[in-house]
Amino acid sequence: MPKASIKRLIECKKIDLINLVLDIEKYPEFIPFCFDSKIYENKNQGDLNTIIADLTIGKGPFKDTYKSNVIYNKKKDSIFVKNIKGPLNHLENNWLFIDKNNGITEVIFDIDFEIKNQFLNSLMTVSFKFGLEKIADAFQKRAEDLFSETKN
Repeated sequence: MPKASIKRLIECKKIDLINLVLDIEKYPEFIPFCFDSKIYENKNQGDLNTIIADLTIGKGPFKDTYKSNVIYNKKKDSIFVKNIKGPLNHLENNWLFIDKNNGITEVIFDIDFEIKNQFLNSLMTVSFKFGLEKIADAFQKRAEDLFSETKN
């Protein structure tokens, strides 16, 4: 199973980054390998916000849709994602957002997944870190673009 952790310092308010990650329906606009997204449920329950959503991801001729349960914990400033169904045997990812000085937020992203198709899983394992860095770069660029717009 591919596993990875990425840490970034982003010049943006913590709540803006959290909202960016929770704005799942906009992912196809800026996330590489993401072709479509759809939110089915979005429930606020006290300190938790639970979202059920689909993402269609892929590369080249390989595309598939998976459904996830996304839980935003407002007290911990964290987002936990777990797959419900789709082409994955297993998916868990965690986002943690930490305020730093001068409007900087530290974002820690951990992911652990396995694709049901062993051939595709082998391919993904080889290019996994590169793809994950591209996705992290896309989130950071989007946040910085949005931040600079509100700054001007």
